[in-house]
Order: sequence, then structure tokens, then C-alpha cells
Amino acid sequence: MKKVKKQCFCSECSNDLKDCADLNSLVQPGVYHPKSSKMMRSKNIRRKYLRAVFKSGEFNIYRTITKNLKVFSNYFFLLVETRWRWTLLNFFIAFTCIWLFFAAIYWIISYNHGDFSDNHLPPNQNTSSFIPCINNVYGFTSTFLFSIEVHTTVAYGRRSITLECPETIIAMCLQCILSSIFQAIMVGILFAKLTRPRGRAQTILFSKHAVINTRNDKFCLIFRVGDMRKSRILNIKPKAYIIRLNADDNEVENLEQTELNVETDECESTFFLWPVTAVHIIDEKSPLYKLSAADLLCCKLEIVVVFEGIIESTGQPVQARSSFTEYDILWGHRFVSMVSFNFDKNTYDVDFSKLSEVQQVDSPLCSPCEYDGLVSMFGDAATLSDSDTVDS
Repeated sequence: MKKVKKQCFCSECSNDLKDCADLNSLVQPGVYHPKSSKMMRSKNIRRKYLRAVFKSGEFNIYRTITKNLKVFSNYFFLLVETRWRWTLLNFFIAFTCIWLFFAAIYWIISYNHGDFSDNHLPPNQNTSSFIPCINNVYGFTSTFLFSIEVHTTVAYGRRSITLECPETIIAMCLQCILSSIFQAIMVGILFAKLTRPRGRAQTILFSKHAVINTRNDKFCLIFRVGDMRKSRILNIKPKAYIIRLNADDNEVENLEQTELNVETDECESTFFLWPVTAVHIIDEKSPLYKLSAADLLCCKLEIVVVFEGIIESTGQPVQARSSFTEYDILWGHRFVSMVSFNFDKNTYDVDFSKLSEVQQVDSPLCSPCEYDGLVSMFGDAATLSDSDTVDS
């Protein structure tokens, strides 16, 4: 990319506007794209970890653990968000621990009552007329099986409690209550894990690059979103936020979240047939208003994009995320068309391999602020020349 002399034509610094000799060269159409040298490639590897949100939508954020940590709620959400293998392993360990804990309690109660003496074992109970706390219990293995029966059944086999030991009755009631609460929590975890829309969000794809070009004499930041599943998503709403924008390396980075006004280009919010284009018009209210193609080479910029909607089949909300840094924004490009009509099948063909495919288009290299200043100045000059012609 050839060097472009930077000058600002916004309202704050327009004193030298009339002193410029050749204004046409400053708005000469051109194309900007990131360099692809080995040094830039190694720099990209280093800088990609500075993202707050990765391309996959995962957050690159570390949260310091405070003292007021709620262990139960965090453990619940951890089991919901973790992989299935770890969730099922935690279920197996938790159930086994509960069975072993109450089996130990039953064993201690029976041992203190003398149920494990040779004369008090089940084969000798008829001759000794001994009444145990739990019938047909020989040792810890029998109490473990009895604990499982209490948790999983409403009736018993040959092992059953007697009225001899009130402690056993109390322990059995506690196990029934705790087991019901624990089982309800496990069912809630499974339901939340099965119905969460995270798997649905993985089929929502963002374009690898965002592009900047002009539409109707307005600079626009454009990215594309597509859904690969046949099931529809209703009430779609794309959003975009700038969380880092710094044009000078000596300045402190601005980490505040600034929302960008984004609109869909191809369809309404309730009609999502094929990939849509999200457009942000760079006007006076946009944080990108004073950003030029040359500024994009040296600034630190990250734009987080969010796509929200409601799954038609389940009614669950879904959200997909991605981000674009200064290396992902192409100046002077536009997206190619993805939708075509297949006359052989008499259907519309959507080619998702072209989701991120772009082509070059002539665009001014100056900032939107400079461009608007030039357009307004040339418009005023044209108006003056027309009035002079009328007067003459």
C-alpha cells in the first residue's frame, strides 16, 4: 500500500483545508489489506492472544476468585458447562459417596447393637431370638446394598429395618430426604445441559473478516452471519461493541464497551432464510468516524459482534459471539454473493464456502470525517459556481 499523507478535514481541524493544493489526490480510490509478510504473520500470532473474545466465542478473561465464593452455585454451573464425560463421572462419584456414607452409618449402628456377633447373625437368630436393627445383614457389604435399596426403591427385599433401633429409622429418613434433594439437583443439571442452546450456537457462523467500504457516499463496517441448520431462528438481532480502540501506542487503552448501531441488510428480524449482512454506518456518532486506512495499520482495535435470536423448535434463546481485530478488518473490500438459483434442482443454493470470500472494491483511503469534509467543501464550491453562472 502506498503512503497516503494524512490530513484531517473534520470540524475540529479544518483550518488548513483551503490551503491544500491537490485535494483530489487525497480521496483517490484505493484498496487496503493487511500485510502478509513473515514478520506480520509472527506478530499476528503474538497479538491474537490479546483478544477479549476469541473467534470461537470463548472469553479470554480471567476472574480473580473472591472470598465470598458460592461453591454450590459455581459447582452447579460447572457441571452444566463441562463436557459430558466429566458430568457423568461426577454423578457416579456423588451417588457412590452417598451410598457409602449411609452404608457406614448403618454398619456403625448395627455394630454397636451387636448384630455382627456369631450368635446374632441371620442363620442363628431363630435359635437366639435376637432382633437386629436390619434384617439379613451380615456385614458392610449388606449395609451397602441396603443403602442402595433405600435410595432407589420404595420397597425392600429380604433386608428391612425393624423397630429395635430408632437410630436406623432416623438414618433411613435422612437418606430418603437427602437422596431426593440430590436426585432433583442431578435431574436439573441434566435438563439444563440438554436444553442449553450452546450446541445450537456452534452452527451460527461469522465471516472471518469484516470489511469497510462506501455505500451511498457513507462509510460502512460490514460483517456477515449465517446459520447452517435448517431449523429457523426467529427475532434475530446482531449487535457490535468496541471494547478496545487506541490509535496511539503511547496512550492508555480504552477498555470501555461502546455499542455500535448495527442493522441487517437483507431481511427483517423475523425472517432469516440465508446468511445476512450486518451493517454499521460510520457517521458522526460512530467511534470509527476519524479512523482512516492508515490509522487501521497502527491502531489497537477489537470489535465484539453478538448474534441473538430464538430457536423456533424449542423457544430457547441463542447467542453466538465472535470478534474482529485490526488484522481482521479489510479496507476497500466487499463480500461476494452466496445465494444463487439452481435451475437443475429448482431451488436456491446457499454456498457457505463463500461466507468469508471478499473482493476488492475502490474506496477512499481517508477517514469518514475527512471524506465528509471534502464532500461538503466540493459541494459548497459547486453551489457557488452555479450561482455565479446564473448571475452572469
